[in-house]
Amino acid sequence: MTQSNRNAWWLMIAAATILTLTMGARQSLGLFVAPLNGDTGMGIAAISFALAIGQLMWGVAQPLFGMYADKHGSVGVVQVGGLMLAAGLALTPFMPTPWGLLLCLGILSAAGAGAGSFSILIGATSRQLPVEKRAFAAGFINAGGSFGQFVFAPLAQAVIAAFGWAAALFTLAATSLLTLPLARSLRGGAPLPVATGSDPGPGMGSAIRAALRDRSYWCLHIGFFTCGVHIAFLVTHLPGEVQLCGLSASVSATSLALIGLFNIAGSLTAGWLGQRYRMKWILTAVYASRALMIALFLLSPRTPLTFYVFAAALGFTWLATVPPVAGLVGKLFGTRYLATLFGLTLLSHQIGGFFGAWLGGVSISRFGDYNWMWYADMVLALLAAAVNLPIREARVTPPQLATA
Repeated sequence: MTQSNRNAWWLMIAAATILTLTMGARQSLGLFVAPLNGDTGMGIAAISFALAIGQLMWGVAQPLFGMYADKHGSVGVVQVGGLMLAAGLALTPFMPTPWGLLLCLGILSAAGAGAGSFSILIGATSRQLPVEKRAFAAGFINAGGSFGQFVFAPLAQAVIAAFGWAAALFTLAATSLLTLPLARSLRGGAPLPVATGSDPGPGMGSAIRAALRDRSYWCLHIGFFTCGVHIAFLVTHLPGEVQLCGLSASVSATSLALIGLFNIAGSLTAGWLGQRYRMKWILTAVYASRALMIALFLLSPRTPLTFYVFAAALGFTWLATVPPVAGLVGKLFGTRYLATLFGLTLLSHQIGGFFGAWLGGVSISRFGDYNWMWYADMVLALLAAAVNLPIREARVTPPQLATA
């Protein structure tokens, strides 16, 4: 293995590990809804609203931190984010009120997790990797976030069961501090030269304006918005659906862990396919499959096995949208401002996430179940599948043909 290949692998491993820590903590928060409500009496709707604001803040933080990272580097951004994430999680038990929850989980920890998430990490690596490795790198890094969910969901549930929700938040806060030394690995070498004309302008403003005038970029935003609705609703309220069915909390933790485990394979598969096929077709297939999976879930008996199969199937597509979306942004506009432009698509994703987390709480409070949210999820999945079809994307030359 050459030195450049070793450096590339180390860069990808460091970025994936950081995402393991930030996403692992963030994607486990749905497990805290019931114990928080039981101990504080805040109400599921109020807790869901705080987590919904967290979904939105995670999205807002990424283009803002991405702009800074594009200009000044990613190391400091990730380190500040790790401190914010740890502080938000650790302070939550001391402010068990709706406003305290909003400040700690909705703003502080969510913004911190955003500073160590997809747009910053994929942007930092893409600028140091050749174009043929970027789709796989995005999938590899994305798999790190899925691995975090696989590890942290059962860990958090075990600590909640043994020592309470406050101790579980302290545990998540301590692990998030590991992002600080790992961030130094993102410094790397000088970015690879960018082909002439691959960036839309000499500065960030020109890049943003060019992207906002592009229909394909808006198609990505619309599809990613619906993806955010799906993911936030499920990660926040799947434990509530399990509870409604009279099943134990361990079914929730196992289901969330299975989502993370199977999305490791889904992320790597999406990254691999992105080197061989048009990414818009990958996105269309992912979104359409979600509608089918939700329909089958609603028609099935609510047993632990049903939840596990649903979690595994959905997990394969869970965040498999990230590599093709990031890859398409890089293809359309170059990598110079990838953290910013991809960060803006993630903002749309998290606006959808706000509605997914919040409306799930409204649904259960008003109707006593999540049926209307499941139906809306199916419709949105089909909309997302259709809206990706008009995206302009050149045919892909498979690597083995390109080097023949």
